[in-house]
Amino acid sequence: MKKKLFITMVLAMLVSANTFAQCALCRATVTSNLSEGRGVIGTGINAGILFLLVVTYLTIPTLIWVWYRTAKKEMKLKKI
Repeated sequence: MKKKLFITMVLAMLVSANTFAQCALCRATVTSNLSEGRGVIGTGINAGILFLLVVTYLTIPTLIWVWYRTAKKEMKLKKI
């Protein structure tokens, strides 16, 4: 059951469309730079936002996995 859920979650993340979200300040910076003809900055900001998103979504499951593994080991020690 857990394996199927994990595979489903991974596939959902891989199939989802790329999204580019920006805060109001980032959007204003990109808009002003695009009007001046410098479109590279907008691409960099979007890449930075996606990097922060990926780091968050990789860190949280890793911490949960470490916590689960540690708790599982403790439960085995208590049974003995």
